[in-house]
Amino acid sequence: MKIGSDKLGLITVGGHDPRVTTSGYYIRKYKLDELPQLINVFIGDMSLVGPRPEVRKYVDMYNSEQLHVLDVRPGITDMASIRYRNENEILEQAKNPEKYYCDVIMQDKLRINLEYVSHHTFLGDIKIIVQTLKTIITK
Repeated sequence: MKIGSDKLGLITVGGHDPRVTTSGYYIRKYKLDELPQLINVFIGDMSLVGPRPEVRKYVDMYNSEQLHVLDVRPGITDMASIRYRNENEILEQAKNPEKYYCDVIMQDKLRINLEYVSHHTFLGDIKIIVQTLKTIITK
């Protein structure tokens, strides 16, 4: 279920969105819907590893320090995505999913991504890619 109106309907809550077909469910579950982003990697707009892009509504909430996550190219995967791979299920348990996302999940993702921006290395990126693949395969 999406939360909010057209302007606010940016987070998905729960594991079963009624708008998603059976095949779409498996495409999402195994992250196959991320494959088109590889085109953005090939043309240089994105990286394989880096902070996941966020929608403008949430970026507008960042403080001046948090805006530093925008100093690097966005990526297809990052440690925050691995940690919050079950974000929909977490939000499903929250009394106010939008508030919980903004106050807890987004803040932790930003902390993780700021750490990445400050200390990323090629070897670290390889480890994140391996962890991502392991997470997808063992799901």
